[in-house]
Amino acid sequence: MTKLFPKIALAASLAFATGASSATETLRFAHFWPATSAVNTEVFEAWAKTVEDASNGQIKIDMYPSQTLVKAAKSYDGAVNGLADITGVVQGYSAGRFPLTEIVELPGITASAFQGSCILQSLYDSGDVAHEYDDTHVLFMFSTGPAYLHTREKEVKVPADLAGLRMRRPNEVAGSMLAEMGAAPVGIPAPGIYEALERGVVDGLSFPFEAMKIFRINELTNHHVQIPYGSSTFVATMNKRTYESLSPELKKVIDDNSGMKWAMKAAKVFNRLDQEGLAEAKAQGDSIHVINDPLNDPEWGMPLKNGTEKYLRNIEERGATTAREVYKKATELRSKCEA
Repeated sequence: MTKLFPKIALAASLAFATGASSATETLRFAHFWPATSAVNTEVFEAWAKTVEDASNGQIKIDMYPSQTLVKAAKSYDGAVNGLADITGVVQGYSAGRFPLTEIVELPGITASAFQGSCILQSLYDSGDVAHEYDDTHVLFMFSTGPAYLHTREKEVKVPADLAGLRMRRPNEVAGSMLAEMGAAPVGIPAPGIYEALERGVVDGLSFPFEAMKIFRINELTNHHVQIPYGSSTFVATMNKRTYESLSPELKKVIDDNSGMKWAMKAAKVFNRLDQEGLAEAKAQGDSIHVINDPLNDPEWGMPLKNGTEKYLRNIEERGATTAREVYKKATELRSKCEA
């Protein structure tokens, strides 16, 4: 029996030297999307399975969807303070925290989830917005397709029709646009919209058709203005200490499943869901008013341009000195990032 000890000792020393370990790293991944949603199953769970397989089981990821571990508005802080190891975050829920990132949400920047995700990830990779995430380890960035306007009772065709309507806004950018057009913006995290609309707390909302399907909001709305006046941005990000505690081999697994590759995988899911959400609204017989070129539209163009200028000016005054440069670069990336 004693003859086995040298072999065991040799194996242990080799494992230490190569960084190999049989211990399993269990990571908690928290987000607010429903457990049954395609965002959870086809983006986050698919990412988790890829990472688990690539690590040969050395990384195990426990999923916490539906705000079961971290509330939607606190998702980024959850990754910063380690309440979760990984979180899926809507930057717009942390007003003022990611001002340069939210430039991607402005009118005319993106026409699809593919284009928005590509622009956003490119801006991160080039360092233009990376400093906004210095307190976490970013995995990948992505975005929705265009957020449109949806109402329950009143049909909206021109900005004047929004006057006095209480409209749920997803972020500061969209809120500024809605206020510019005469609406009263109301901040409500996505999981609370259904109840707010059902109870009459809001008259309508700004949402991409993907989210109208996922959160079942199509059930309550009857009118839609298909105007690409903005979008929402997201990030899947990791607690820094958790990432740094991984072995070099396991860090490589994470790194190999970060960046543009997964930004595009997420965009593919969001793009399909946009199509399904629109088809669902049409099947209900809802009214859909289409405005394809909002910035040059005689009714909608001026409020949206004014809203864009106001947002850029506001964040410049708060210290975002590169705001115009990032806006210019985002618009230039449109030709590189196909819709």
